[in-house]
Amino acid sequence: MPSDIAVIILAAGRGERAGQAEGPKQYRKIGGKAVIARSLEAFTDHPAVGQIIVAIHPDDDALFREAVGDDARRIKLVHGGATRQASTRLALEALAESFPKHVMIHDAARPFVDAELIDRVAAALIEAEAVLPALPVSDTIKRSDRDLNVLETVPREDLHAAQTPQAFNYQRIRYAHRQAAGAGLDAFTDDAAIAAWAGLPVRIVRGSVDNIKLTWARDIAMADQRLHSASAFPDVRTGNGYDVHAFEPGDAVWLCGVSIPHDKKLSGHSDADVGLHALTDALLATCGAGDIGTHFPPSDPQWRGAASKIFVEHAAKVVRQNGGRIANADVTLICEAPKVGPNREVMVAAMATMLGINPNRVSVKATTNERLGFIGRSEGIAAIATATVVYPGSLEE
Repeated sequence: MPSDIAVIILAAGRGERAGQAEGPKQYRKIGGKAVIARSLEAFTDHPAVGQIIVAIHPDDDALFREAVGDDARRIKLVHGGATRQASTRLALEALAESFPKHVMIHDAARPFVDAELIDRVAAALIEAEAVLPALPVSDTIKRSDRDLNVLETVPREDLHAAQTPQAFNYQRIRYAHRQAAGAGLDAFTDDAAIAAWAGLPVRIVRGSVDNIKLTWARDIAMADQRLHSASAFPDVRTGNGYDVHAFEPGDAVWLCGVSIPHDKKLSGHSDADVGLHALTDALLATCGAGDIGTHFPPSDPQWRGAASKIFVEHAAKVVRQNGGRIANADVTLICEAPKVGPNREVMVAAMATMLGINPNRVSVKATTNERLGFIGRSEGIAAIATATVVYPGSLEE
């Protein structure tokens, strides 16, 4: 593979088709970086690349330096011309002093160029003087008249969609551009077309389906979404909670938001709903927000006899204030009595309402302690809760 290949990045256009409200498309941000910065990255990081020249609009010096940052020190700028062809010729002439053997010419509006594509194009330069990355046309092609009436279906077997970077013997492509300019020809849409017009055989290498050109505003929006989707990393957190309350004389127990008739009740500062207390701790644990006692101190008289759903609803609010989305809540009650099964559906419904989630994301289970320990002796009830919460996150965190 040839080394020390000069690279020209074409960024002098105004990108009218992408709209002008937010400035030229090459300086708009996708995935938090300017389009041109992403286009440059693949070349500045490539070992075969030497000098880099960027052709920009005369008004865009500040925009370019802001977009590229520290990489601007490695790059030589030239002011482009009125057309893509003119900008390329000016950039080629700016390379005359260093006179590289090969040059790659790339559109700044193709930010998804990668090292593998650059490798293929560079490797083809060993035997070819002009290299064009392209993909076979897969759509059916129609030719129409000016009134958009179909005249014929064009055979697509030998058709290819051209991409960049296109690569050339530097001396040959510079001379071809000079010839075209001297002949007054300025309608070439890419450099491979100028090379072919000047008699250079152009070798096609496989392009990349990811190497799309951003032309319209929707292209930029889709590229931004693509990069955000690629970088987004689901931050799934699991919190656990455990609580236990002893029995005392009474006629009902509160479990998971439901009052169940029983010959005892649970002792506690609030309604002693052991299941909801454990769930509150589990939710708060997913965002490091302390535990139930942090938010509702048992020494505070205002919580005496309070309904424990207040605690769960508060914990769910804290989770959401931290950007979390509750994906699942699971509570296991450990007791000999009362029976949980007959009340499970109403418990699930009550908890789903407190959490603001679908009941199919809530689970209530029960088990005995096989008559072992204080639970086995029916001295109290314990509960274990697990909450799964999805928070926004990324690979960069």
